[in-house]
Amino acid sequence: MHRIRTRTLVAVAALLLAAPLTPTAYAAEDVHAEGRLPSGATYVMDVPAGWNGTVLLYSHGYTPSGAPNAARNAPDDTTKSLLLNQGYALIGSSYATTGWAVTEAVPDQLATLDTFTARFGRAGRTIAWGTSYGGLVTTALAEHHAHRLTGSLSMCGLVQGGVANWNSTLDPVFALKTLLAPDSGIRLTALPSAAAATQASDAMAAVLTEAQQTADGRARIALAAALHNIPGWNDPSQSRPAPTDWEAQQSGQYQAVVGLVKFPAFVWRQEAESRAGGTMSWNTGVDYHAMLRNSPYLKEVKELYEKAGLSLKSDLNTLDKAPRIRADAKAVDWMSRTSSFTGRLTKPQLTIHTTGDALIPVQSESAYRRAATAAGSAPLLRQRYVDNAGHCTFSPGEQLAALHTLEDRIVTGHWAGSDPAALNSRADEADPGSPARYLPYSPAGYPRPYDRAHLSDGHRTQRLPGGHGSEVSDSSEARVALPYTPAPS
Repeated sequence: MHRIRTRTLVAVAALLLAAPLTPTAYAAEDVHAEGRLPSGATYVMDVPAGWNGTVLLYSHGYTPSGAPNAARNAPDDTTKSLLLNQGYALIGSSYATTGWAVTEAVPDQLATLDTFTARFGRAGRTIAWGTSYGGLVTTALAEHHAHRLTGSLSMCGLVQGGVANWNSTLDPVFALKTLLAPDSGIRLTALPSAAAATQASDAMAAVLTEAQQTADGRARIALAAALHNIPGWNDPSQSRPAPTDWEAQQSGQYQAVVGLVKFPAFVWRQEAESRAGGTMSWNTGVDYHAMLRNSPYLKEVKELYEKAGLSLKSDLNTLDKAPRIRADAKAVDWMSRTSSFTGRLTKPQLTIHTTGDALIPVQSESAYRRAATAAGSAPLLRQRYVDNAGHCTFSPGEQLAALHTLEDRIVTGHWAGSDPAALNSRADEADPGSPARYLPYSPAGYPRPYDRAHLSDGHRTQRLPGGHGSEVSDSSEARVALPYTPAPS
């Protein structure tokens, strides 16, 4: 009898530990906690009195090397305040390192969740959410650690994955160098140091500044922007250009391309290459004629070329014949394993994106839908769009509307009430003072998708002698891609 009683007590205790606690068991007053994880990353937690039992695990965006690396648990102060007032617990870490830190970010976020659970008890619901690069971290959590979550929300996320991102970052600067500074010696990949990356960035920025002064240069900058699907309206502080105001659209693209050259294309690339152990990008076998044909900015490019009296066909032929860049297969393997997606979701994910995003163009959402569809996860995925310029320029109401829509999907098992009109109604209710701009929208295809659900994506790079990435001098050789198969996930 004593053994039976003991086993019964143990079983009851296990059930209590496994079951979500009631919100009244958590906190009698507001709690703000900060600390440090074993990795060295810091964390921050806010748990309101009367916690509703849901914890939101926030993954922040990219932090450049050398920049302050503070822990964050919400995208902005207003959204944070609204969520705390609604009873959500908010947690997040700094990640142990800056830069392309996905190998630190994922375990640090999980460790933050463990630390929260040890102090406050198990949450009734755990939702991962994040912005920008944090959308990549969030999706990595959703694909590989779904048993820790009940759902995920990626906002303005880098959901095309790492390999696709760095390939698409290469294309515009390849076009700029080839068409505007073919003899400049500016190195686009295999950057040996941060100082070399800064020097290359400064040199390309000077080329851009000079080119923008002429009609020929502006047309070619528009072509480069179109290869990355950079929109003409990408700054919310500027007026939206008219649909056929090609000059105004190009001016907006120019500003965005300057930003691309200043940070991601060289300085951030060098940091990522140092982690990957080589060049993780290539343009061997890329048909720039086809890429431009599929760009939503084809009409603009044609009009600007015609106005400048340039031959677009001739410039595309120049790109076609230019020496191509091959990747280091080991670097691609690292980037693929750590930062590219399988598309396999087992819990609901909602993604939202602004239509005028220049840093992570809205077409990145098409890349992830491609992966999820191939993996059979499309029913678990919903993607919605906000009609605004800029990167991650959502209003607090729009963010809360997305969260509540995801929660409804978690509870009901259906994506009911997830259409733009319903999202706008939720946004107005959540924060009447902020805009509600969801709209029906279908982005174009991503220019160069790469995911782990399509094995053929792995057959588009080359292994060089000695395993080092380099620029190829023989364009005919460069356009023959040798097989490369990513390691299984």
